Amino acid sequence: MKVNEAGMSIADSWAKLPCRFPSIRTDAFIVMPNHVHGIIVIVGADHSVCPPEGAAEDGGSSVDVPASLPEVVRWFKTVTTNAYSLGVKERGWPAYAGKLWQRNYYEHIIRNEISLSQIRTYIRFNPHLWAHDKENPARAKAPGDDKALTLKGERLTDDELKFISNCDI
Repeated sequence: MKVNEAGMSIADSWAKLPCRFPSIRTDAFIVMPNHVHGIIVIVGADHSVCPPEGAAEDGGSSVDVPASLPEVVRWFKTVTTNAYSLGVKERGWPAYAGKLWQRNYYEHIIRNEISLSQIRTYIRFNPHLWAHDKENPARAKAPGDDKALTLKGERLTDDELKFISNCDI
């Protein structure tokens, strides 16, 4: 897969999250054809990640109070929807029917380093799994062995391969 201009815009908005919300930092992230995967870490205020005041390009100032995950996701969806709508009008991006984002999102609390490592690996290799994803209109019919064979060549540990193979794609 190759990220298009719309995907780069979404990734740019992701990169700006810690400037808008200094109480978070971002971790692994990937733009897929019809969704994104990302890890948001809520850590407490850290203004060192932001450009000097007045240099923000996101149309909003940073929030000094600790952000909740719903606030962060709502801002991300709003900013990316506005940017995409502008891309449709000014750059000829394909229009979307209804809403750009689904109403909700999947969240999971990562409780330890092993889980963090597994989820980072899943995100990193998600493009390799796209052929088998339930949301892919051209989905391969038999995901099991093909998926494992494709990923084994990527030097995954047995635990990483088992985790990815068991993910409900």
